[in-house]
Amino acid sequence: MAKKKTEEHKSTEAEEMSMSLEEAVESLAGANRRRRQEASRVVAQQALDDPKPLADYAEQLIDALFRPEAQTRWEVLDALTCMCQAQVADVSSAAEGAEAALFDENAAVVRLAAFRLLAALGAQSPAASDEHWPLLNEAIQCYHGDTEYREMLVALVDFAQGDISSETRDALVERMSFDADNGRGYIRSLSRDVLTAAGVKVS
Repeated sequence: MAKKKTEEHKSTEAEEMSMSLEEAVESLAGANRRRRQEASRVVAQQALDDPKPLADYAEQLIDALFRPEAQTRWEVLDALTCMCQAQVADVSSAAEGAEAALFDENAAVVRLAAFRLLAALGAQSPAASDEHWPLLNEAIQCYHGDTEYREMLVALVDFAQGDISSETRDALVERMSFDADNGRGYIRSLSRDVLTAAGVKVS
């Protein structure tokens, strides 16, 4: 059984390695779940290596956020986050899919990937920060202390360093201040990091 699984894994890796970026993007819209998952992995790796080639496929990637399986959604969310941070394409219309993923009840990794994308989108301009902060704020309260919360705080550090409005900055500082003073462990230390990134002097 173990040998069979190893062979299947090697076969999957070989298929992914032979899949071009264009084929991967086309497969994201296909009917085969396994093929979509393999394709999403190719897209996510491309985004990590160099997101620029994905710029021409932004619309198709955003459409892939509505596939039923978790892996396709989180891999594509991660790719879109890389594209947003590198500013290689306008992915602002991904917000709808990210919002739906943010409240996925079954997959913490999907929720985290959605949070990262919304934080990256919100960091782009004061208007964008005002648009996306309410969802980020809701997620902070919903998932406080959950498995994915540590990495959400890490994403908030980058968000706080972005081009956010003074109103959003003030709301972020207010939200983080209690845990920065009274929290424990990573919640306290990372909350303090968010405040520092927002320009607050933390003693």
